[in-house]
Amino acid sequence: MAVNDGLSIGALADRTGLAVSAIRYYEAQGLIRPWRNAGGQRRFERADLRRLSFVMIAQQFGFTLPQIKAELDRLPGGRTPNKADWAQISAGFKAALDQRIDTMTKLRERLDSCIGCGCLSLDSCALYNPADKAADRGQGPRFLMGDTPEG
Repeated sequence: MAVNDGLSIGALADRTGLAVSAIRYYEAQGLIRPWRNAGGQRRFERADLRRLSFVMIAQQFGFTLPQIKAELDRLPGGRTPNKADWAQISAGFKAALDQRIDTMTKLRERLDSCIGCGCLSLDSCALYNPADKAADRGQGPRFLMGDTPEG
């Protein structure tokens, strides 16, 4: 197969380990954009291997498909993305991952007391939430989600 013939959906599935149905789903979500050859068959650019690899990795880190699509939409459309293009996306994801790591670290440090107490953001927690101040900040375990008792 010549390089400019593109990859068939089966070849893309073989290279990525994704099911053909998953590739079609990602196509429907706008994450990849195949073209049609003279015979009307879908063909994918070799760069789509990297795009799909990025999708799989980003999903493992907990990013949603709309978040992933927003990042992929920043890549150039008229050429194969280069290292600098991917580095720009990586910087944004690093910042989001750093924030998640910080939140998870705080959760780990406070988890024992909150699980032991069981109240999370109810008014019975005099230590973390006197007078149920956390209720004004929204639903859920506010302090485990990153709010501070002082702020």
